[in-house]
Amino acid sequence: MKIVKTFFKVLGILIIVFAIVIIAFIYHLKPNYGGTIHLKNISKETTVYFDDYGVPHIYAPTKKDAMTVLGYVHAQDRLWQMELMRRITAGRLSELFGAIALNSDKFYAGLGIEEASTKAIDALDKNGEVYQLTMAYLDGVNQFIEKGATPIEFYLLGVKKEKYEMKDVYNVLGYMSFSFAMAQKTDPLLTEIKEKLGDVYVKELGIEPTNQTTLIKNYKGLAANYGEISSAIANILNQSPVPPFIGSNSWVIAPSKTKNGKVIFANDPHIAYSQPSVWYEAHIQTPDYEMYGYHLAGVPFPLLGHNHQYAYGVTMFENDDLDFYKEENNPSNNSQYKTPDGWKEYSIFKKTIKVKNAKDVEMEVKVSRHGPIINDLLEGIHQKTPLAMQWIYTQQPIKALEAVYQISHANNKDEFEKGASLIAAPGLNVMYGDNKGNVGWWATGKLYKIKSNANRSLVLDGASGNDDISEFLNFSQNPSAVNPSWNYVYSANNQPDSIAGILYPGYYVQADRAERITELLNARNNWDKQAVSEMITDIVSLSAIKNIKILGKAIDSTKLSANEKNALNILKTWDGAASLQSVAPTIYNKFIYQYLYNTFEDELGETNFNRLLLTHLLKRAISLQISNEQSIWWDNVTTTNKKEARADILTQSFKETISFLEKKSGNDISKWTWNKVSIVEYPHPLGKVAALRKYFNVGPFEARGSNEVINNMISDFTGKGEYLVKAGPSTRRVIDFSDVENSWSILPTGQSGNPFSKHYQDQAEMYMKGEFRKMKLNKEEIIKTSTKLTFEKAD
Repeated sequence: MKIVKTFFKVLGILIIVFAIVIIAFIYHLKPNYGGTIHLKNISKETTVYFDDYGVPHIYAPTKKDAMTVLGYVHAQDRLWQMELMRRITAGRLSELFGAIALNSDKFYAGLGIEEASTKAIDALDKNGEVYQLTMAYLDGVNQFIEKGATPIEFYLLGVKKEKYEMKDVYNVLGYMSFSFAMAQKTDPLLTEIKEKLGDVYVKELGIEPTNQTTLIKNYKGLAANYGEISSAIANILNQSPVPPFIGSNSWVIAPSKTKNGKVIFANDPHIAYSQPSVWYEAHIQTPDYEMYGYHLAGVPFPLLGHNHQYAYGVTMFENDDLDFYKEENNPSNNSQYKTPDGWKEYSIFKKTIKVKNAKDVEMEVKVSRHGPIINDLLEGIHQKTPLAMQWIYTQQPIKALEAVYQISHANNKDEFEKGASLIAAPGLNVMYGDNKGNVGWWATGKLYKIKSNANRSLVLDGASGNDDISEFLNFSQNPSAVNPSWNYVYSANNQPDSIAGILYPGYYVQADRAERITELLNARNNWDKQAVSEMITDIVSLSAIKNIKILGKAIDSTKLSANEKNALNILKTWDGAASLQSVAPTIYNKFIYQYLYNTFEDELGETNFNRLLLTHLLKRAISLQISNEQSIWWDNVTTTNKKEARADILTQSFKETISFLEKKSGNDISKWTWNKVSIVEYPHPLGKVAALRKYFNVGPFEARGSNEVINNMISDFTGKGEYLVKAGPSTRRVIDFSDVENSWSILPTGQSGNPFSKHYQDQAEMYMKGEFRKMKLNKEEIIKTSTKLTFEKAD
């Protein structure tokens, strides 16, 4: 008995010791928000105040000191995120995750992003402030790597820490640019649809620019299996552990439309949800500089920001800056391809991809005059005709780092515009407002025309030269509006008005958000911060209301069951708001899927229909198709002796919708509420492991809003009747220049990417409720509400 007691006593002591070790280990891994740290390469003491949401407010004697400290504190909260971001375009995720990431690595490694970045780095002025401040930031990151705590993810995956270099910054910018592009997910698929079904079917999908929508106004042979390529690229983006950029809203209201006579700025970039959140907030103040900025992991200068003088942000332009060209191999020599000047040798570069617990993978990438041949970069592609990808980002000088520096260091509107003009890709709508009353937007990107009238949403002819670029437009010809007479500027990823005599080709979304934004802005001239904050969380879909009117007219209600009549009446009286306790959005969104399926699947087949669902095109086609009573798509080509009309398809789809929901949720329609099917969870890469999910993921939460409302909760249409939100506002910002020190913001989860930080998810519930917190600029207030971390110059 004594031995047993001794055993349990020793066991108890061991458990206590083990618990103490674990607690000490976790404490060691937490970010350091107070105390003193000695840092090399700073000139004098620099102070950081971490406010009540973990945002660092950096007070430094010089900009270089500030950037060194920024690198350090950014790394202590987001080093794991930085590691992912720098690896993806370098083709180095397989080193972390093994062969599961190999398809992604092979694809990105072959795009030529690293090679183009090397040229950009070589061209940087090494004595200029862009280079010097970036190197100071990287020095701060590397000092944290040297002396700071190693993130838990590094331990779990066995990752060895490596110093950061300039090329890592460019890798992050390259990924951002590629994820902004749309052509890679659509052009090959549309080409296959065109070759199988013909021009009429493709045209009715709305791929050609049109002025029959809400425009952003300026002021001043055998079908090839191209769809596999679209699908393969879409899958790589969707499965990426790094969130792709998707869309955005922004509007800037001029003083004459605001209650207090000052500019109000609003912006909410839409990005795939992840944990940690995309943006890292930091406020920097030196004797000659101040900025409250939003930083991408590993990027020293903020892509969004404001100070006492001006505010800026971005949305996606959605212009076409990436084209596919069908090359023609020499029948007697596959190392050559046809050009207008005869046969030419492909350029070839080699890459080695290291794979965790497996042999290295060697790859060769063929490159034509248009770009890399992507057939060889993707798995499971049966298309033999070589397809080259021409992307403006890698083929024009990369000035993205200089551009972000310039727009975050501008002294006036003209300097800001100059910074915007440096961006060749990605295409952005850069939004601006200042304390002098100016409002403006500029569409960035190197825009161009091709020689022929070919539709750039399809695969182009690479051999003849007829579809080659004929001219690049001067930046002055890009869409823009500065201080327009209607007293606001806005963007919601919709089609801009004509430029250079054309409606510029692109992958613009349906005008739902644009119509709602302009409707609300036009309705009043007394905007204040509170009203704008309510607008940025608006959940009303005007297109849903319009589509339901068409549905109501098409259906013969005398042929409906009692439950079907009840459901139709709920839709007819709906205000279009996707509120959590509403039943209508559940019925409407399921109906939309059924209508799309019954309209398009018979012609496309299940595989290509599902591919099309993953593109923006089908969302754009929802309202276009339902309003086109004579569309060729209505007829079900699988039926004989009958030609279906719009009323037939809509009636069938509605009945199937109600039948599905009855089977799924019961006959009591009042129980079909939106909160049961609209769900968001913020995924961490390690959250895919079931045992780690609750420790790394944030959520799930009921998601208020839906696709293409201002509070854009982006989900895929599926037959399951469940809407797992995969993307949405990556931040919401409202900056009122009548009270700029009390401007508002929110992040989806929290400021820190460290699971042991109290700021890992402390904003999540506020975000879901549509609440905000301050972006503090007043030093006295900051000191009173913050912890203090002092950086002293190391001997």
